[in-house]
Amino acid sequence: MLNLSINNMSVEVPEGASVLEAARQAGIRIPTLCYVEGLQSIGACRVCVVEVDGAQNLAASCSMPAREGMKILTNSHRVREARRAVVEMLLSEHNGECQTCDRNEDCELSALAAELGIREVPYQGQRTSKHVDLSTPALMRDTGKCIKCRRCVSVCAETQGVGALFPQNRGFETVIGPAFSLDLEAVACVQCGQCAAVCPVGAITERDQVGEVWAALDANEKHCVVQTAPAIRAALGECFGYPPGTRVTGKMVAALRRLGFNAVFDTNFAADLTIMEEGSELLSRLRRKLELGEEVALPMFTSCSPGWIKYIEYHHPDLLPNVSTCKSPQQMFGAVAKTYYAEKLGRRPEEVFVVSIMPCTAKKFEAQRPEMEASGVRDVDVVLTTRELGRMVRAAGIEFDRLPDDEMDAPLGLSTGAADIFANTGGVMEAALRTAYEVVTGRPLPLEGLRVKPIEGLEGVKEAAITIENPSDSWGFLDGVTLRVAVAHGLANAERVIARILSGKAEYHFVEVMTCPGGCIGGGGQPRFTTNEIRSKRMAAIFLEDEEKRLRKSHENPDVLRLYEEFLGRPLGERSHQLLHTHYTPRSRV
Repeated sequence: MLNLSINNMSVEVPEGASVLEAARQAGIRIPTLCYVEGLQSIGACRVCVVEVDGAQNLAASCSMPAREGMKILTNSHRVREARRAVVEMLLSEHNGECQTCDRNEDCELSALAAELGIREVPYQGQRTSKHVDLSTPALMRDTGKCIKCRRCVSVCAETQGVGALFPQNRGFETVIGPAFSLDLEAVACVQCGQCAAVCPVGAITERDQVGEVWAALDANEKHCVVQTAPAIRAALGECFGYPPGTRVTGKMVAALRRLGFNAVFDTNFAADLTIMEEGSELLSRLRRKLELGEEVALPMFTSCSPGWIKYIEYHHPDLLPNVSTCKSPQQMFGAVAKTYYAEKLGRRPEEVFVVSIMPCTAKKFEAQRPEMEASGVRDVDVVLTTRELGRMVRAAGIEFDRLPDDEMDAPLGLSTGAADIFANTGGVMEAALRTAYEVVTGRPLPLEGLRVKPIEGLEGVKEAAITIENPSDSWGFLDGVTLRVAVAHGLANAERVIARILSGKAEYHFVEVMTCPGGCIGGGGQPRFTTNEIRSKRMAAIFLEDEEKRLRKSHENPDVLRLYEEFLGRPLGERSHQLLHTHYTPRSRV
């Protein structure tokens, strides 16, 4: 442990901590613009400067290691004036259009200027050049608003291992973007939106589609339905001042109903459906390999996360046979809504307009994939992020905190606790194990509370092993088999798992990959700013949602069973394959 003084207060911190971390531990806030928790600190913005006794120059607290006996001042006159000058210069270059920017109530630069008492910008000169990149369905880039903090560069390179964004040129001419000044569509961007989640201003945001939803609701020509992903219920409240991790499921349903949707459904229903299909697919692959001796692509990778699917298309096309053929729950829901549900209404698929509320910007891209038209038309018409829904509810004048708790509509609104935990890293795997183990043995998963603890939490790569004992006669070939699984969140962690598999250092049967840190609860479309503390609170809320459900295993969902009985036939059947499964293709990289 190290002992140092910050603002004349004694502080004890672990060796290796930065001055910024030491100050935060002491309850002292130092403003930042380039710093992101868990990523390499680069000291680029100089907003976090502090005065170190004995040092000639001010130091960036985010990148300066704490040392024994240091004496730090975080709010001296010299520090305040330096920060003020930095922010004034950033404002002088910022081509922000603040009156109409969608970050005007959530802009870190604006908030910092107010905090420092900046009421006018003393420097007048050239503004940053403006280029608006609308090349992808998920994201919008506006170089005029960029303050060159490099947060997006760090998260894209370190957390995701994608490296789609780079600083180019020097000084005032610096531009943050894809190499050779290309647009995002021209490079191997997976459209995960983590760049938009960490951007302090409005330089990278989701493609706003609220207007398309209003147009559909106003036209009254189609039957408009909405589905809500499991992660939304633990995060939407943050848009209205609720603490992170507050469950607002009922109020969310009430708000959507008041917006004018004809029916409010739950993506969780399709998550249960996904487990029925994906679990059956895993067991089918194991049977073919272990009982029939066929060559089968194992381990099987999950396919719920569209950023991950695009990543593997770009970086590991040779592993595409290992990816589950199951569509994501979002797309399964759309296919079922435009066939099974449409038939119940007596309508054609094109007469049902499906809106998804997702924590993920990559879902916007996924909905427009050519593979996602099982009913003959697009499965999902529009995808809104959690942030977009928050803006839409406020625009409608709905007082969220005064709403009652409404229930989801039938028949696509009932779900189990297994579907809820899809929101968390490890949740898809845990849900699959609950069902697969019981299908094979006839007994519930022999773990306390059905929780597979080794694959829960925020560790980047997690593993578990479950031995199958005394299976039913039809699954006798699995007797004594130890099912080995792995879970990764963040694509850089997924790459580490792939490297271990390809090198022969690890053997798994099933691997879950979620693109975003923490899983969907940390998605690129969730309320900002998402730290590990906030991820943990959202995850806890999701687990509580699961534990309070009467039904906690996907194969117990009576409405999913009815769907098979009335329409699909059986998991992996002909109609299921047509509507709920697909294949992906390699993509070239620039």
